[in-house]
Amino acid sequence: IDLTGDDKEDLQRAIALSLEESSRTFQETGITDEEVLEASIAENKGSLTSTHMEVWSDPPNPHDRKRQENCPVGLKNVGNTCWFSAVIQSLFHLLEFQRLVLQYSPPANTQDLLCNQKQQDVSEFSHKLLDWLEDAFQMKPKNPMVELFYGHFVAVGVLEGKKFENTETFGQYPLQVNGYKDLHESLEAAMIEGDIESLHSEKPGVSGQEHWFAELPPVLTFELSRFQFNQVLGRPEKIHNKLEFPAVLYLDRYLNRNRDITRVKRREMRRLKEHLLLLQQRLERYMSYGSGPKRCPLADVLEYTVEFASSQPILSSPSMTDQGSPNSTEGPLSAPFPQQRVPVHKPLTQSRVLPNPLGQPAPRFITEEELRVLEGCLQRWRSEVEKDTRELQGYISRIHTTMELMYSDTTLMQVPYRLHAVLVHEGQASAGHYWAYIFSPQLQHWLKFNDVSVTKSTWEELVRDSFGGYRNASAYCLMYVDDKKPFLVQEKFDKETGQMLSGLDKLPADLKEYVKEDNRLFEKELREWDMLQAHRAAVEKLASAMAGTSTESEAAQPDGQEPSPPESGVLPPYDENVKYGQLTVCPPTPSTPQAIKLEYGRLLWLAQQDTSPENDPRLLYVMVYLIKNQAPKTILERTLLTQFADRDLSFNEQCKNIMKVAQEKLHSIRPEEVNIEEYETWHRDYHNFRETTVFLMIGLELFQKESYVEALMYLIYSYQYNKKLLSRGPYRGHDKELIAHYRRECLLRLNEHAAALFQSGEEPELSDGMTIMNELVVPCLPLLLANEEQAEERDMAAVEDIRNRWCSYLGQEMEPKLQETLTDFLPKLLDCSVETRSFRDPPRLPSLSTLELRERFSRVLTSLRQTSAKER
Repeated sequence: IDLTGDDKEDLQRAIALSLEESSRTFQETGITDEEVLEASIAENKGSLTSTHMEVWSDPPNPHDRKRQENCPVGLKNVGNTCWFSAVIQSLFHLLEFQRLVLQYSPPANTQDLLCNQKQQDVSEFSHKLLDWLEDAFQMKPKNPMVELFYGHFVAVGVLEGKKFENTETFGQYPLQVNGYKDLHESLEAAMIEGDIESLHSEKPGVSGQEHWFAELPPVLTFELSRFQFNQVLGRPEKIHNKLEFPAVLYLDRYLNRNRDITRVKRREMRRLKEHLLLLQQRLERYMSYGSGPKRCPLADVLEYTVEFASSQPILSSPSMTDQGSPNSTEGPLSAPFPQQRVPVHKPLTQSRVLPNPLGQPAPRFITEEELRVLEGCLQRWRSEVEKDTRELQGYISRIHTTMELMYSDTTLMQVPYRLHAVLVHEGQASAGHYWAYIFSPQLQHWLKFNDVSVTKSTWEELVRDSFGGYRNASAYCLMYVDDKKPFLVQEKFDKETGQMLSGLDKLPADLKEYVKEDNRLFEKELREWDMLQAHRAAVEKLASAMAGTSTESEAAQPDGQEPSPPESGVLPPYDENVKYGQLTVCPPTPSTPQAIKLEYGRLLWLAQQDTSPENDPRLLYVMVYLIKNQAPKTILERTLLTQFADRDLSFNEQCKNIMKVAQEKLHSIRPEEVNIEEYETWHRDYHNFRETTVFLMIGLELFQKESYVEALMYLIYSYQYNKKLLSRGPYRGHDKELIAHYRRECLLRLNEHAAALFQSGEEPELSDGMTIMNELVVPCLPLLLANEEQAEERDMAAVEDIRNRWCSYLGQEMEPKLQETLTDFLPKLLDCSVETRSFRDPPRLPSLSTLELRERFSRVLTSLRQTSAKER
């Protein structure tokens, strides 16, 4: 058993001072530090479950708690300890820090280092933890914790008119959030105090200073100040403002050696910002025109004026019209109606004057000449306004681009720091919850550590939860690592073997023995569980016999034990080569429907042929698979039309015509004529058939190379997936005996190899042999014996051969060590239980084109048949 959750335990044991801190938080409720540690360890063991990145539970079956590969584990929240978990996880996944802690030997006076203070805040706890670690490693000539987390900056400035320059040490660097849009803006502000211009002045009474990094730590941590005290309400409150930060942070501009060039660029940035402000103010006057509270763009004001002038007057009565006529010399009732204008084209509105039936506002009277003059002026003014607006927007855009690229010079991109962890707080100032996002270089993606659960995450999810401005969650602490020092986050390699150190190999001798003992106890728990389950099964069998009935469970596999194929959608489109192959029968002259019929006839003929597995047409054509398995006519028709309707097939006029007709026929099919769920189920079955083929093909290729350990897993999953396919029809999968034969051969050859290693009696050969038997051969035997009534005779015979091979050692003289190993092993081998244990996740399958799959599958089957013929 590999290193389990105990590596976390060792971290906590090594820094016992931090555990004292967490235990004191719960003294009022009577929780001691031992109970805190035990609860966290117990949860660790309970969280080591099946696959990567699942939210882990605490299953009662110890077999389900075995650690799979290098799955990280979470820490149980034993009572408001999320802050502890977030900090510890972010530090523990700094592998250089992990190595320092795991190799640490606490001094005899460890208790003298402990401090009495309750912690519930990430920043306070981080400071305290680093202080404790610094004290713990202070006996070394160079304190590794100081070198890892602490740096130096130079403070240059003027105090009361006198210049000064000092060097100071810093650890976690505090940054403000309010008033800044991103990390660089906040960091720029934090590096300057007071009036920047005072740095070049010797006037009395002026003060100001700049900070320049003289030496950056390998691990650079920024504290984001997200809490402030509300003077009005008299209470603290959280700042939810958005603050962006990059995945890679270039720090060249803040280095002491670059301060001259940075000062020049900062002056240029200030000049650009001032000019940008003026341009934005001028643009605002165009975009928000007017003197009252309601304002709108000036171009729209001109447009609305033209629309008003172009509207026809409301001719509801003579009096309403005559009163507005400038030529009226008589009373309002004696003047004739003004002559109605002929509508003219309005260039500004791109429309003609329309009737005004709804009574829109309009001038009482306007002549054609007045309208032409007014339109001409307004059109010219609006063009000028739009041109000015575009120019201002262009200037502003170019200034923004210049500012964004100000520090993109390659000379200022030589010190990259990569984001390692983000500590997030959700809630308010008085209460909330912490979790951490940590990047895994080994897995090459982000992980979310939320107390006991550890899940796969993405940069998009991190941004949503960390930048702020979304819900009440935001980053509280950012941890960057020097990107040019990969040892910080990468495993080390053994100098002699060149192999990467992992698991127990990373531990010192004392901790290694401690973990081995814990694993031995875990093995004991496994055996006790197995005995308990065997006892329960015997009791149930006896009770069934007494009742004169038999339980269904005797003949069926336990639920969830058998591997199941992954879910998938409809079969994706074929690659181009296969599509060409399907259309080779398309003649240039016959009608399109006839071409589709000819292709269907060809596929039907292929489905009726009795071909060898090497030339199985089902691997090339989904239609052959559907026909052989008697899919409904509607499914066949839709599948064939869908392939012909693919736009990728329009490589000549004839095929374009076929494509168009197929598309029309598809569109003419009514929803009630085809059951979409049934259609997708058939194509999902075909997808599973192809995956089963890939498992089988790779397993046979590895078998041919005598890589029996790797081949066995592929053949196991191929057999199990194929078994499910065949349960739905004889042509749904491959020949069952073909897969069973090579699965048996793998087991028999692994058994012989393990027996030879056992006979050597030497280490590590003896351990290797037992590992092969315990982890591969023995767990596979129930698969061969499952449901003995239907078990193949050859499978049963293979199981007996394997058992007889080891039973033959009984009575032989051998060393006590071998005798003891054999005594422990034989009960497992001879266990008649048919309960199958779950294997690790199926191997990841490569992405193969249809032709590549067919070619490789045919080649390996042909080669194995030729080899088998020679052996006979």
